[in-house]
Amino acid sequence: MDSKVWPGGIIVGIFFMRLALFTAFIASLAFSQPVSAGERVTLGIGRLFSNDHFGDNEDRWRTGSLQFSFLRGTEGTTARPAGLGEVIEYRFASATVAPSNLTNPNPADRRYAGMLTFGAHSHFSASAFDFSLGADLVVIGPQTGTGHFQTLIHEAFNMVPPSAVALANQIPNAVYPTALVEMARPVSLGSRLTLRPFAEAQAGIESFARVGADLLWGGAWDQGIFVRDSTTGQLYQATRSEPTPGLSFLIGGDVAYVFGTELLPTSDGYQLTPTRNRARLGLHLQGERAAVFYGLTWMGREFEAQPEGQLLGSIRLDVKF
Repeated sequence: MDSKVWPGGIIVGIFFMRLALFTAFIASLAFSQPVSAGERVTLGIGRLFSNDHFGDNEDRWRTGSLQFSFLRGTEGTTARPAGLGEVIEYRFASATVAPSNLTNPNPADRRYAGMLTFGAHSHFSASAFDFSLGADLVVIGPQTGTGHFQTLIHEAFNMVPPSAVALANQIPNAVYPTALVEMARPVSLGSRLTLRPFAEAQAGIESFARVGADLLWGGAWDQGIFVRDSTTGQLYQATRSEPTPGLSFLIGGDVAYVFGTELLPTSDGYQLTPTRNRARLGLHLQGERAAVFYGLTWMGREFEAQPEGQLLGSIRLDVKF
């Protein structure tokens, strides 16, 4: 752990980790109980693909991710309900982190790691606040097959694949139970303009406390349930809704204090940066039968030997048949 952390960090870290674990435990109890007499149906499917080839095109560090959200709840639900467990998001995600040089990695750079995530999260509202809480199982290491898959994709598109040296030094096989809780307070600033400050805590594969905000404008944010992408922090729609044709945008950012991460083990000599910063913007164009979202996220340094931040692009395409 970096010696330049602010005083009291360990105590605060323990508090947030226990909070996240406690809320996930309560959520697991709620998920096992009947929540309504109505039929539970699929309310929507959300997804977001992020890759640095759509950003700075450097193929490094937080190089790529794909997140899917399958929302289940009572038929007719179009917004966050008041009850915990009434709407459940089943989350499936894949992510890859890599050294900046895939052929001959610098020993001081971060190690290669592939991750697969499977989880369940409840989204609800109470006292004008939006809450999301739940738990994931994060599978990491060669067992995920991520390195082999990236090799096939890179070779298919005539790109440099990860070398045997990079893959041999990747983070080893493990499974990490991970709990996450987010609280947001939407504040209307006028016609179709909303400020949404939030706080987030996670314990597991990476343990952190985060605060930030998103400024949302346009019809894309008028209704439905939004899910936050774990890599970039970008928000995306995860419920079916009647589209409002036109242009919408978001501007956001956040800062996190990371108490520990299995992706940068201190036993390997990594020193974490005092904070981890993200800044993002997104543009959503909605037509009558199709919509496209493109977002850019600047992600700051995560460890002291990382020389600079990086830029990731995110894409989502929806077509109504």
